[in-house]
Amino acid sequence: MIVWLNGTHGAGKTTTSALVQQLIPDSRVFDAEKVGETLMDISPKLPGPGAENFQHWPPWRPLVVETARHVLGFTGGTLVVPMTVLVEEYWREISAGLAQYGVPVRHFVLHADQDTLRRRIEEDILMGPSPFRLKYLEPYAEAARTWLHSEAEVVDTTRLTPVQAAEHIAGAMRE
Repeated sequence: MIVWLNGTHGAGKTTTSALVQQLIPDSRVFDAEKVGETLMDISPKLPGPGAENFQHWPPWRPLVVETARHVLGFTGGTLVVPMTVLVEEYWREISAGLAQYGVPVRHFVLHADQDTLRRRIEEDILMGPSPFRLKYLEPYAEAARTWLHSEAEVVDTTRLTPVQAAEHIAGAMRE
């Protein structure tokens, strides 16, 4: 089983994923961003638009699927995956790939209003105010309007603490 935590930067995916992992027995956090970082470390650099966002490189999506399925095959249990995917085609490729291997996915979107997201990004004490993260606010809003919120269980974190969001998700997993 995979618990996929989607949403843009500042929504609370990383913090919430660690808390969800503590609430779901036999679970692990799999940061699919590390797969992208591996691709970014290839020398010479891979061609194409992935240098700005590794999700645009065609190998990233199947490598996420293969890594997740192999880890689950090795460990069993549940993988909690905190990863922003805002391109519908990419989400379809990943979810279809996991379905092909019979891996069930519960897809959650951690949502917050634009002002809250902007404030969280600008006040982030670990990463600092990040232009990279801020530039994804509008693409997130567009994805939310057009496909993302209809494809997932939306958890509005605008007024929730990460603990409350994690308890909500863990509770939904028990239903």
